[in-house]
Amino acid sequence: MASPSHREETAMSDHRRLGRELDLFDTDPLMGAGLPYWLPDGAVVRHTLEEYVREAERVGGYRHVYSPVLGKRELYEISGHWDHYSEDMFPPMELGSEQVVLRPSLCPHHALIYRSRSHSYRELPFRMAELGGMYRSELSGVLGGLTRVRAIQLNDAHIFCTLEQAVDEARAALDLIRRAYADLGIRAARYRLSLPGEGNKYVADPDLWKRATALLEQVLDGIEYEAVEGEAAFYGPKIDVQITDRAGRESTLSTVQIDFHQPERFDLHYIGADGAKHRPVMVHRSIIGSVERAVAHLIEEHGGAFPAWLAPVQLVVLPVSEEQYAQADQVVRRALGLGLRAELAGPEHGTLGARIRAARLAPYVAVIGAREADGDLTAVRLRDGRKPGAVPVEELLHRVRSVVETRGAELWAAA
Repeated sequence: MASPSHREETAMSDHRRLGRELDLFDTDPLMGAGLPYWLPDGAVVRHTLEEYVREAERVGGYRHVYSPVLGKRELYEISGHWDHYSEDMFPPMELGSEQVVLRPSLCPHHALIYRSRSHSYRELPFRMAELGGMYRSELSGVLGGLTRVRAIQLNDAHIFCTLEQAVDEARAALDLIRRAYADLGIRAARYRLSLPGEGNKYVADPDLWKRATALLEQVLDGIEYEAVEGEAAFYGPKIDVQITDRAGRESTLSTVQIDFHQPERFDLHYIGADGAKHRPVMVHRSIIGSVERAVAHLIEEHGGAFPAWLAPVQLVVLPVSEEQYAQADQVVRRALGLGLRAELAGPEHGTLGARIRAARLAPYVAVIGAREADGDLTAVRLRDGRKPGAVPVEELLHRVRSVVETRGAELWAAA
């Protein structure tokens, strides 16, 4: 049989096909284009990814907030979104004498949160993070799967710091991104320094662009990158971490930006050591970008066979017959009690061979027959095809839990 062509392999790994086949997400015309919903297994992947990011941020010194998905039109006029980004925003809604808008970005809200309290230089850097919704009025022709959607769950953060701290904070953000990619099994295709291009879509402040670009160039010192015009945010340059899908299409997943514009627009300040007011620098950063795009890439990168810590089901327990059902159920309960995601697939789901094939994407499959039940053992099968053989239940659960907790890549490391 001839090996599949690159085009066939690309089609087989397309996240839109896989996502539906694996019951991760779907869409409905009554919800609308670009508005996918998450099925239970997809919701597990999303939740696990979000919790991973929140914990990485907590360890990195971030404080989490929640902010509303609506804002008055005036808010986006101040931030500059209305003048430079309104074509990508949903139209305003009339509420009495006011107009409110679905937010296209979280940064104006975070600027207001920072402004709501006084800050001393001793508090800086102040790192604020949120996994929050934002909305883009994308044309229906460009929508597809999870990569181009209208409702976006963004892993966003803003660091308010002194000018002297900005480079170190941006570097630390890049380090967070690298560690996350290693844990997720993602490869960065390249780093891009995104600069302004021609036209009036960018803030007209040459000094702002020059200062911010010089700082980002320091951040990228020692890293191979490409400077590209026309890819900057409207308010400043940014570092984009680029990824490629199986078809070779490139997109941006993670970003780091240095912003002088919004601190000025919102009149942000902190009290310096001299007792005077000073303007902070605002560093924008996103570890995984939008959750939707991140999951889409993970589906394609792993073909649905997610790393064990991220897999919707980590352990499937298969009793050979009804006689081992109670034993298998007890193993599942023990696994659940240890915080693992485990399921039981009994004889009612088909023959043993059919059930093994159905569990092919689970990192671990534990088969329990009469001999295993008598000795509190399981016949272990790994997703990569290895069969460690009969293993005590306690050992299996310990190994699985260790791999999940350490986010290890090796399913069955030497004991």
